Formats: sequence, C-alpha cells, structure tokens
Amino acid sequence: MAGNSFGQLFRITTFGESHGEAIGVIIDGCPSQLPVDMEYIQGELDKRKPGQSKITTQRKESDTVRILSGVFEGKTTGTPIMMLIPNEDQRSKDYNHNTDVFRPSHADYTYQTKYGIRDHRGGGRSSARETAARVAAGALAKLLLKSQGIEIVAHVSSVGTINAPNVEITSAQDFIDEREKNIVRCADPATAEEMIAFIDSVRKQGDTVGGKVSCHILNCPVGLGEPVFDKLHAELGKAMLSINAVHGFEFGSGFAGSEMRGSEHNDIFVKTNLGVVKTITNYSGGIQGGISNGMPIDFKVAFKPVATIMQNQATIDSAGNAAEISGKGRHDPCVVPRAVPIVEAMAALVLADHWLRNRNTILPQ
Repeated sequence: MAGNSFGQLFRITTFGESHGEAIGVIIDGCPSQLPVDMEYIQGELDKRKPGQSKITTQRKESDTVRILSGVFEGKTTGTPIMMLIPNEDQRSKDYNHNTDVFRPSHADYTYQTKYGIRDHRGGGRSSARETAARVAAGALAKLLLKSQGIEIVAHVSSVGTINAPNVEITSAQDFIDEREKNIVRCADPATAEEMIAFIDSVRKQGDTVGGKVSCHILNCPVGLGEPVFDKLHAELGKAMLSINAVHGFEFGSGFAGSEMRGSEHNDIFVKTNLGVVKTITNYSGGIQGGISNGMPIDFKVAFKPVATIMQNQATIDSAGNAAEISGKGRHDPCVVPRAVPIVEAMAALVLADHWLRNRNTILPQ
C-alpha cells in the first residue's frame, strides 16, 4: 500500500495493523551520534496509550517499544532505525458483527472499494492504533530538536463548545507539567474539570464528542521551510491532516484572520536591545512566505467526534442491503486527550525534516 512514508531527509515508514502481531516504524536519515533516551521515548508513548482513564478507551496496551536496529551504545549510528511495538490486548471478536457491514464515517467502505479486501478487526491499517508508531518516531525527532533548543508543546484547548483561555507559556516543561495534572490534558485547570465532566456525560450516553489541540513550537530558528509547495505551514497542515479523525488545521490567526483588515493583521518588525528581530504581534503564527521567522509557531488541529458510538445506526452491508449496526468493544468518547502527543510527534517530524533540509542552504563564507 502506498502512502505509508513521510518526510524527505528525516523519513519514516510505519507498518502494522490494529489487531496484527505488532505495529512499528522505520526511521531513515536520523543523524548519527544522537543520544537515544529510551525513558523519554517510552514516556511519550505512555501519553498516547489506551486505558489511561475513564474518558479513554479501556483497551490495555503497554505500548512497550523496542529498538531493533540503528542504535549502538545508546546513540544513533546513522543507519535505519527500526522500532517495534507489540500488540498485546487484541479482542478481535468485538468486531465480528461488522464483518460484512460498513460502519458510518469509518474507512470500511472506502478500503473495501479501493482494495477489494479489508481487515474488519478495528479497521486494520486505518485504525488510530497506527499513530503509536508515529509517536515513537516523533519522540526521536523531538530529541533531535531538543539538542538544538527547539521545543514542541501542545494541549487540549477545546472539547465540544468548551474553550480554554489562551495559556501563557513561560517554559515548555512548566506547561507540560501543568497539562499532565489532569486526564484531559488541558493546561487550564478550571476548564479541564469542565471538559472532563462533559466527556464523561457524553460517554454515559453512548455518544462521542470532538475537540481541538493547540500546538506551540518554541525557539524555532529563522529559515525552516521551502518556497512554493513545501511551505512550512503546508507541511504541518499535511502532517496534521494525516492523523486519524482530524478535520481541520489553522495556523496563526487562522480563519479569524479572514475577518480582519490588513492594518490590524500585519505583524510589525522590531529589533530588540539584543539585536534579535521579532514581531510585535504574531498573527502569522511564526511563518511568513512558508518560512519560519523566529517567532513561536502556533497552530490548532480540529478532531471530529469518534465515529464509533454505542447507539444503533442505519447503514448498508457489502451487498448494498439495508442494515443496522451498534458500536461494540472499547473506544474513546473523545480522542483529543490521547491526540496531544500525536500532534506533537507529527510537528516534530516536520521540523526535524526541515531542519536537516535547511542546514546547507547558505555557502560558508
């Protein structure tokens, strides 16, 4: 199946299915001699894994990652890195009821029509379980970026119509510490409690709800991104829209910017006492002309409600006959708490790739 690889210089290829033996990723292009912090990588996977709380799926996966190649004595060797995550808690029988029935708003019909075959057990390759491999690769990319002082942090900024106020980021670690104090991963404590109560009430009704994740890239140098088709925001947009259940992406002022005048929206340049060029406002979201300008890169990612609901729904079977289906098994009532590390991982993969692509753009004088 095409479309399983991402990136140019820092390139990943993921493999595996939701109910197969394992999922994993091969990373090619990671520079050599990068220290590999396995505790950090596993910690990122722990933020995404199922079974974390009452507002996530109760599938129990440790998501324990193993590195099978490309690392020697704790450092990358410059050769392909293979990461493997075994599947431990498959309950394939939970999906027997939809062997020949198409679940509304899932990939069942499109996969069946495109390939003539589909894995009905949790959606197979179309399952969000695949994103664990991205988080593993993204954690390595984050380690590379951290070595250059670049930090990526995200949190749940809305659930349904509940919106968190803008949260000031004084340091990346303080922001993460505050976010991790609650199970919804919102950096505003008061809003988090409201979100949790709402998600739990929706879960008890057998329904689901969507939300947004806000992401911030700090200390990004000027110059990342390529002209015309590989603009940095275009690459980030593709990365985010490749995540399961994502239905929207906006950076900087986003859609609200379309309601402003140029005199309001323009980011005015200033030079600080330290000689650093900055902008007074940041409606550009840290990207101008598709290239990073040194300001924080800000964007939001919108997730739809999870398509599997515990209610009866009308559908059709593979023969085109009318049918009825109800969700069974273990599913998230709201995906955004577990999506936070996925958004960070995909942003890291984009930034790592463009950091490598930017290293040789200017000849040494």
